[in-house]
Amino acid sequence: MGESGGHDSLPLTPVAPSTNDQVGDPPAVLAGHLRKHSVVIAGHRTSVSLENAFWWELRKLAEERGVSLNRLVTEVDRNRPGSDSNLSSALRLYVLGVLRRRNAGAPEHYN
Repeated sequence: MGESGGHDSLPLTPVAPSTNDQVGDPPAVLAGHLRKHSVVIAGHRTSVSLENAFWWELRKLAEERGVSLNRLVTEVDRNRPGSDSNLSSALRLYVLGVLRRRNAGAPEHYN
């Protein structure tokens, strides 16, 4: 269905950044857009598709830990459960876990 509506259509109007957005946060209009990014894991180049908001958070987390984005992605890859687990999903869950622990006041690297 088109712009006028329908149960499967998405609004085409950009979302304005909220007044709660902090300086340095990605614009809300871009947060949900998928972006493919090349990373190197164990010497092998691979592409990972994530929403911009997750790339943004991963970069911030890597910077806070003083490691490269590739290093952080490699750590998440190494610790994901089983070979059936999707790397994109593992990265999203990693970010979600860190942010939840911070919100709850738990240590960041708590497992």
